[in-house]
Amino acid sequence: MERHKEQEEIGPLLRRLRGETGLREVGRRTGISNSYLSQIERGDRRPGPSVLRRLATLYDVDVQDLLRRAGFLDEPEGIEARDTEPQEIERAYQYVLADPKFQVGTRPSGPLSLEAKRFIVQMYEQFTGKRLLE
Repeated sequence: MERHKEQEEIGPLLRRLRGETGLREVGRRTGISNSYLSQIERGDRRPGPSVLRRLATLYDVDVQDLLRRAGFLDEPEGIEARDTEPQEIERAYQYVLADPKFQVGTRPSGPLSLEAKRFIVQMYEQFTGKRLLE
């Protein structure tokens, strides 16, 4: 199987973040099969955004960084993405929720962190080509 540059970078990073924790334990805590986790760490499979979100939460690392390392987000130009005003993120998030084409199986039902809202907006931007955040 051909390996992509991003896979070679994200796999070893995830392995280092896992540390001494066994793959089975990570799988149990994230709901991701340990065989799939092993393939990701070896660079044989590319993790999707939902897998990276679960791993970022477990490993207590910035989800945006993992998504960038895996090639899902572009590097911000000149200014860090974290510097975006909370009001701007909330405005963009409300825009995404109001878009009638934004039809996923379920909508967020409780309060979300600013990082989670930013992630949703960035994924929306990526798939629609619309720029909501500066």
